[in-house]
Amino acid sequence: MNQPLEKSTHQQTKANNVQLVLRTIYDHGQISRAQVARLTRLTRVTVSEIVTELIESKLVAEVGRGPSTGGKTPILLSVIDDARHLICLDLEDEVFHGAVINLRGQIKYSCNLSRQDQGGAQAVEMVYELVDSLLAATRQPVLGIGVGVPGLVDSVNGVVRRAVHLDWNDLHLANLLDQRYHLPVHIANDSQAAALAEFTFGKHEQLNNILVVRVGRGIGAGMVLNGRLHYGDNFGAGEIGHMRVVEGGERCRCGNYGCLETVASSRALVRRAQFLLDELPGGRLASPLRRMAARPEDIDTDLLLRAYRAGDRTVRGLIEDVGYYLGMAIAHMVSILNVNQVVLTGSLSRFGDVLVEVIRYQLLRGGLPLLADKVQVSLSTLGKDIVMLGAASLLMGEVGLV
Repeated sequence: MNQPLEKSTHQQTKANNVQLVLRTIYDHGQISRAQVARLTRLTRVTVSEIVTELIESKLVAEVGRGPSTGGKTPILLSVIDDARHLICLDLEDEVFHGAVINLRGQIKYSCNLSRQDQGGAQAVEMVYELVDSLLAATRQPVLGIGVGVPGLVDSVNGVVRRAVHLDWNDLHLANLLDQRYHLPVHIANDSQAAALAEFTFGKHEQLNNILVVRVGRGIGAGMVLNGRLHYGDNFGAGEIGHMRVVEGGERCRCGNYGCLETVASSRALVRRAQFLLDELPGGRLASPLRRMAARPEDIDTDLLLRAYRAGDRTVRGLIEDVGYYLGMAIAHMVSILNVNQVVLTGSLSRFGDVLVEVIRYQLLRGGLPLLADKVQVSLSTLGKDIVMLGAASLLMGEVGLV
């Protein structure tokens, strides 16, 4: 039986109104009090009181006068972009990234720490070291700490349920950070954070639903549905990297066989290129890949990207294979979710158009044409900072800015 709805308290109503006014000012860049009242349908007295509080807290400033419409010229308001700073982390497999980000998603300072295969308690100490460095780099009030983690993350309770490469199981990371820094902490799966970043800061118009697929050492998807980040009942929504796409395929790090990560991740791509290297002709007929890599161990995704841009047909074929399997998985998700926007990010998205073309072909081939034909597949413009921007979005949501 559903619980009866309770009437909002005065404090809850006021907090909602403050967020509404702040978000309206934030979204419009510069706006008058009268326009805020009209758009929010709050009384001018209420808006004026809230604006006074926001100015006193140094979140909003008066920035000049707008054009007159026949009466008194209105005073324009704007959110101060650097009124608060956000401490944001991307705990990638090999390198921990951190940044100080302002309220417009602008990175004010960044630093990285090489993990060097350290996990467990040592990895937690590295997180502390990174946060310490970031806090020392800003003198502005800090809104909170946001963290993107590869693995299964309970975002409500701030618990990393399982992060294989970090050797974290049921780690109460939010509590640890809260106890040490006494700041609000929000944690999310890295692909889910990337989806929120794309929704908030990406170049999309009239967007309600979006699917973001992150392809690197691991593969994950994040989705925003009806304007809200979708976590799933057990916070595992988007774990497509462990969807079986090859019957009887290679053993995956998760223990199953034939998972998407075994054929479409950067590790799988590098492994296949290393295996094929000795079969490529040398000498005068040598391919770009053969000329660039003397030994299989020389091959990484950066070298493969250089070889691809030099016109290497073997590398292009390998990327097309990656696109085939990704397209298969994405076609299933599009059929289930009926989203029209699919965005690729991660290290393999650098291969660009060839990956998009093959995925697009697989969508048309593997999904209902009437739905698949409306899907736009594109590359993220947010670059390597996408997860940290998603962590910033989580924090900004707490004050109603997103």
